[in-house]
Amino acid sequence: MKNCLIVDDSRVVRKVAGRIIRDLQFDVTEAGDGAEALEICRETMPDAVLLDWNMPVMNGMDFLRALRREDDGHKPVVVFCSTENDADHISEAIRTGANDFIMKPFDSNIIESKFTEVGLI
Repeated sequence: MKNCLIVDDSRVVRKVAGRIIRDLQFDVTEAGDGAEALEICRETMPDAVLLDWNMPVMNGMDFLRALRREDDGHKPVVVFCSTENDADHISEAIRTGANDFIMKPFDSNIIESKFTEVGLI
C-alpha cells in the first residue's frame, strides 16, 4: 500500500484529507509543519505528500526545497494544497519541485482526480 504524508498546521484539514486519502487505499502519516514532515521523510520516504503552504516553524516551500535535496527526496509526488492559489504561487511551487496544486477548499473528487492525474492511483 502506498503512503501519503499530509503536512498542514490545521488538525481539521489533516483529518479530513486523511479520511479521503485512506479511502483511496493509502496509508496516511500526518505532520503539523514542514520541520516535522522533514523528520518523517528522513525516517521513511512517502510515496506522496499533500502539502500546505503557510505553516509555522517551516513553511511548505522551505520543506519542499529541503525534501528535494534529501537522498530519495525526488521520489515523492508532491501536491500543494493551499489557499495561496494565484498564478505566481502555483508557478513558484511547480518550479521548486511540486508535481501539482490543489486549491482549498477541496473535496474527495478533487483529491481523487488530482492523484489520478499525477499517477498515484
